[in-house]
Amino acid sequence: MKNRVILWFRRDLRLADNPALRAALDGDFDSIVPVFIHAPDELGDWAEGGAQRVWLHDSLRALAEDLETLGSRLIIRQGPTLDTLNTLIEESGAGAVYWNRLYDPPIIERDKQVKKALNEREDVDVDSFQAHVLFEPWQIETQQGQPYKVFTPFWKRIKGEPIRAPLARPDQLPAVWSCIGSLDVPDLGLLPEIRWDEKIRDCWTPGESGAQQRLETFLEDAADNYDDERDYPAIAGTSYLSPHLHWGEISPQQIMHRTEEWLDEYEGPAPREHIESFQSEIGWRDFAHHVLYHFPNTPDEPLDTRFKSFPWSDDTEALNAWQAGRTGIPMVDAGMRELWATGYMHNRVRMTVASFLTKNLRIAWQHGERWFWDTLVDADLANNTLGWQWAAGSGADAAPFFRIFNPARQGERFDAKGSYVRRWVPELSDMPNRHIHKPWDAPAEVLKKASIELGKDYPKPIVDLKASRREALEAFDQIKNES
Repeated sequence: MKNRVILWFRRDLRLADNPALRAALDGDFDSIVPVFIHAPDELGDWAEGGAQRVWLHDSLRALAEDLETLGSRLIIRQGPTLDTLNTLIEESGAGAVYWNRLYDPPIIERDKQVKKALNEREDVDVDSFQAHVLFEPWQIETQQGQPYKVFTPFWKRIKGEPIRAPLARPDQLPAVWSCIGSLDVPDLGLLPEIRWDEKIRDCWTPGESGAQQRLETFLEDAADNYDDERDYPAIAGTSYLSPHLHWGEISPQQIMHRTEEWLDEYEGPAPREHIESFQSEIGWRDFAHHVLYHFPNTPDEPLDTRFKSFPWSDDTEALNAWQAGRTGIPMVDAGMRELWATGYMHNRVRMTVASFLTKNLRIAWQHGERWFWDTLVDADLANNTLGWQWAAGSGADAAPFFRIFNPARQGERFDAKGSYVRRWVPELSDMPNRHIHKPWDAPAEVLKKASIELGKDYPKPIVDLKASRREALEAFDQIKNES
């Protein structure tokens, strides 16, 4: 066999704890050819959204720089994937192709075809590895041999299992032949022509080193109060690791082991309950991939089939107002504007805006799912699907449909001083705390003092919260007894 291997990078844009890379190094190949192939057409409806493409651009640049520091370089090509791999095999004389597995339905189907075709060649060894989740989706099942649909028993099942230790980052890599050509990252056309992405790029540091720094910042500043502060969007109380996890700039194994190390290093009584709460969020991510793998139609169809006949509204004007952060509901508008500006939204607010869309506006969850897919830097198909079906009451471990978040009360509870709303809805900056989450209830003199005329300076609510809640429950009554 030819003693060269192609290392196919996908959403595993890191050098530490990269099982495919480690296998290539342990295989004692003379040369490793790292390649990233951009083939969005192969992903169908789930090709990268706009915010993801911005992140990918910067992450690829970071990976290329990291490879160069180790003596290698990143080969960038455009698809189709199979044709590109076959071409690279001929150009490099490679006798093996290695990659790390992913679990999105279109990627699984594509990878099966690639693996089958390459295995039919007598001169190429093909192998794939686990790098994206703690446990393979097919490894975990109920006592009845079925996939889990509820998170709590899933988490109890996996949290006692040993998690493999992270793999070390290599100190050096063999050089790549200079005759193997590559595109430059800008050649992929990932950045928008109209540059709306500056604010997103100001907020984040894509790449492996950025992921590690983000984890250490969380451990230093927020981990010991995580359970107390995670629900308050004006506080930096969460890890902000989700986009780094999505692109594989850090692995869940690295996070789980580093948090345990941090507990051992902690001076004073270790805040284990806070770390275990955070670790359960890593478990939720595994659960999302578990559900997507076993129920691959859920990005488009409700897991609870009753919701196929739910009387959704087709109010395009309301959908547009929600997308633009112009609903007249301050907590909702703040979240939607944060999303547009930064490519991110706090999880408490994600639940709030999703409940408002699917229940108060009664607009189908797929519309929200699609908007998030295009605007979130961490738009992961598994997490995005599970989250939206959870909010709509139609998915795995879903909140009951009758659990309808009141966005004004959510604001009063989790943004009592209005700091989050004032940041993202500056026209309400001078509203007093008492009225900032319900300006429609504020006395005329309060609105005048704050220089607010509803319907002019800030929208009137596009829907009555109490009436729309009642109408949503009446709509659910039409389907709740269906089988």
